[in-house]
Amino acid sequence: MRLPRIFRTTPFRLTLLFLALFTAAASLFLAYIYIATAGEATRRTDQDIRREMRSLVGVYDRAGVDAINQSLIERASSEKPFLYLLLTKDGRRISGSIEQSPVENFVGKPAWTTFQVTDVDPQGRPVKHPARGLQEKLSGGEILFVGADAGEDEAYVTKIVHALQAAGLLVILLGLAGGVLVSRNVSRSMISLIDVVERVRNGETGVRAHVRGARDEFDELAQGVNDMLDRLERSMAGHKHAGDAIAHDLRSPLTRLRARLEAAFIDVEAGKGNAEDALAQALEDTDGVLKTFSAVLSIARLQAAGQAPNPAIFDPAELAADISELYEPFCEEKDLEYASEITRDLSVRGNREFLAQALANLLDNAVKYTPAGGAIMLRVRRRSSGEVEFSVTDTGPGVPDEDRDRVIQRFVRLENSRNEPGAGLGLSLVAAVAEAHGGRLELSEGPGKVGEMGPGLRVAFILPRP
Repeated sequence: MRLPRIFRTTPFRLTLLFLALFTAAASLFLAYIYIATAGEATRRTDQDIRREMRSLVGVYDRAGVDAINQSLIERASSEKPFLYLLLTKDGRRISGSIEQSPVENFVGKPAWTTFQVTDVDPQGRPVKHPARGLQEKLSGGEILFVGADAGEDEAYVTKIVHALQAAGLLVILLGLAGGVLVSRNVSRSMISLIDVVERVRNGETGVRAHVRGARDEFDELAQGVNDMLDRLERSMAGHKHAGDAIAHDLRSPLTRLRARLEAAFIDVEAGKGNAEDALAQALEDTDGVLKTFSAVLSIARLQAAGQAPNPAIFDPAELAADISELYEPFCEEKDLEYASEITRDLSVRGNREFLAQALANLLDNAVKYTPAGGAIMLRVRRRSSGEVEFSVTDTGPGVPDEDRDRVIQRFVRLENSRNEPGAGLGLSLVAAVAEAHGGRLELSEGPGKVGEMGPGLRVAFILPRP
């Protein structure tokens, strides 16, 4: 027989475990209360017996056996809850409210005993009560016993125990009911999340978990699942967009590549044409395709890892100096003024290879879009916040404000860049590198419009302090 789902849930099992622990603790507490209460009742009864014994011994010491005998007769006829027995030296009964002593094998030393007395209830039925008693030998050799009925104390203790048992049972029942309710609520929340996971597993990426607004762990879990699904949906949309963009942007170079290879093949067969020029152009187009895929692969590696692999602390000034040495000849070849301002003795934590690639992409873009006669500036400095900033400023056409957030997305190319080679991956790769290092990318206007040039673009690659 299969149990209902609620009884198979982890919260319900935990509830049962806590109830078991609570029951054990309550039982121990109940036992302690019983022992403590019963002990206190016995202690008070013994104190009363000792007090009564001292009083009677005092009467005997002052006036002798006749006086204590008279006192026992008077006290036995009163409503005092004591039992009395006075015996001779040889153990014969003189007076008292009981017929014989409950103490066996009395040797003369004070002796305590627990015994039972028989009484008659209002209906005439015999009833036995527990009793305590103390027996002592008087100075003249007579034997005195003083006892007390402990039935009322025992009844009181029994009432307390019964009350505690009822309270414990009530608490257990309430705890069990509360555990069922809590388990049901938890089960409902978990079933909702499981249903979302199952639907996503079946391909429904648009489904979302319900956030109740209670701000508890289940809301946090539901929100986390929703954030994960949002990221998954964006990633899938990005992959679809990337695939479409790759297909669109690579169609032309691949078509040209195939055409050149086909023409070169035909010319070689016909014994005419320049096959070397065709192959050189085909190699150039192939390099462009490979560069595109290399950039896509680098972005994918960074986004998959979530952080830069193999980070290390190094001086960014050395990296910037190496990059500057590589790009100065390119700028001279294109008639561009190149300058750098590099602050020494800085430190960053990251992957040198990826940071070098990001900085090279920024300079590639600057060289590509800055017309001849323009200028490019590379700066490496420490901000007042402690962050390290790489920035590349050029005097090219720049990027309008409304396009600066869009231009860092993969395969996004503005209209003024369609005539330039590339796939629109340069700034997106830089943004991915910045994110993987816990940094950010900032785009702003360059030095402004100067003649036919400008307003230019300033791209800042900012890394946190190590």
